[in-house]
Amino acid sequence: MNRRTALRRLLYIAGGTLLLPACYRQSGKATIEMTHLVIDEEQENLLAELVETIIPSSDTPGGKELLLHLFVLKMVDDCHSPEDQEAFTAGLSTFSTYSRELMGQDFIKLEVDKRIAFLESLKEIENEEVKRFYGITRRRTIQGFTNSKYVMTDLKKYELVPGRYNGYFKMT
Repeated sequence: MNRRTALRRLLYIAGGTLLLPACYRQSGKATIEMTHLVIDEEQENLLAELVETIIPSSDTPGGKELLLHLFVLKMVDDCHSPEDQEAFTAGLSTFSTYSRELMGQDFIKLEVDKRIAFLESLKEIENEEVKRFYGITRRRTIQGFTNSKYVMTDLKKYELVPGRYNGYFKMT
């Protein structure tokens, strides 16, 4: 073995040991870093399933594929008042327990039609935490979808201000 191959292998091993911890996600933590919200991995997965139920994937990408749950978390963390942030986290934990009480299962384990029926039943409940949480989540999900790269580049066809010229337009 010569010196160059030994140094090369040593550098590969050193680089691998530096990069390997970055490849593994610590279980229990949220995907993105937030300053005001404290969300664990289970709550993030619940929010991802809720966003996917609000905007399901079909021939267009759904909420989970567009990572709208991360958009919702970041918007609530950065742009909402501390009262809204507290109501959001309280509503997130209450949402899962309310789903267990009403439907008998966690929201994540429900089938799609039962999820939709559960979300439609949220309009008549008296629990303000769940209503406020669902309202914030729904509004930010729709905002994230309409501002996503997919919608802005593939669905909307933008024309400059004067528009195109149509010489055959009838004047009546």
